[in-house]
Amino acid sequence: MARNELIRMVFPPLVLIVAVLGSILGGITNPTPAAALGAGGAIMLAAYRKLREQDRSPRVIIIATLAVMLSILIGINFDLRINRDGLSFESWVAFIVAYAAYLYAAFGLLFACWVLYTGGVLTPVVRKTAKVTSMVFTILIGSQLLNLVVISFGGEYYIQQFLQSFDNEFKVFLIVMLVLFILGFVLDFLEIIYFVIPIVGPVIYGGTFDLKWVTIMIAVNLQTSFLTPPFGFALFYLRGVAPKEVRTGHSYRGVLPFVVIQVAGFALLWSIPSIVKIVPALISN
Repeated sequence: MARNELIRMVFPPLVLIVAVLGSILGGITNPTPAAALGAGGAIMLAAYRKLREQDRSPRVIIIATLAVMLSILIGINFDLRINRDGLSFESWVAFIVAYAAYLYAAFGLLFACWVLYTGGVLTPVVRKTAKVTSMVFTILIGSQLLNLVVISFGGEYYIQQFLQSFDNEFKVFLIVMLVLFILGFVLDFLEIIYFVIPIVGPVIYGGTFDLKWVTIMIAVNLQTSFLTPPFGFALFYLRGVAPKEVRTGHSYRGVLPFVVIQVAGFALLWSIPSIVKIVPALISN
């Protein structure tokens, strides 16, 4: 299997994806360190392929990857806090081994960055990343200013009063979903979660709906909004990293089937709310 070109190209990124998502779902870490793990793994994977292209030994990258795995396994099975009382000999040994593995993993990551920098790969990647990040933060700053103006004039109070004036709970929920879908065109996910949801949250979360179902419906609704032309943050991200041959119209036409899938999933969740409890029930068991 190692000689198959397709498996050698697909298997390492697949392992990286499983490691990042598995560390979150398994309760090992939260999304921020998991994102750092994914970024570091991508750098080391790119350096490994660059070394193979240059007919150089990738032994340092392989050992550094094993060091990362070793440090994670030790961190799961041992308490590495050495400032507590009654520290056992096994904990000291685990801390020393994990710290040594961490240092070698850091060395491997720096070596991978050096390989990519000398190979002319790291510089354009950093430049493109800075370009996309600056574009996104410009949008975030504008949306932040808009939210501050609304809050400063007491807009959240009038919005809550308007929603509470309806007698039908389903009608209120549909209005909120429609507003969130439209706001997803012009606002980022963080802006909606931190500023819009606290305004409408007391109304839609204070009813008889299941809280998990409401949260999943909001997430699916926003994800659909981010894919829907002519706006959509996901399309802006794609346009920032796509080659010049890929036009904006190509992105619009290519994303339409996925928008249809999202709408179908939203309708399925609306029709059968119990679906949202299947996976949490399996994880808890």
